[in-house]
Amino acid sequence: MKTKQGFNLRTVCGEHIIVAQGIKNIDFSKIISMNESSAYLWQRAQEAEEFTVEGLAQWLTDEYEVDEATALADAQTVARQWVDAGIVEC
Repeated sequence: MKTKQGFNLRTVCGEHIIVAQGIKNIDFSKIISMNESSAYLWQRAQEAEEFTVEGLAQWLTDEYEVDEATALADAQTVARQWVDAGIVEC
């Protein structure tokens, strides 16, 4: 997977949100809000050329005190949400 160009993480009033830049990416019907850990994953994913669900899980275990099974389940959920939101490409 890789993040789509034109979607950037911003912090607005203490909330982490994905901001679409460019006319073709703008969809005002939904706002993509992220908690601290998903925002961390988004930043890491944007730095990487490509990433996997397993890679997301590894980033979680590297950064947070979480076991591998929980990290993998959370990574699968986040990746599915990102695909559904149209902000990553498979």
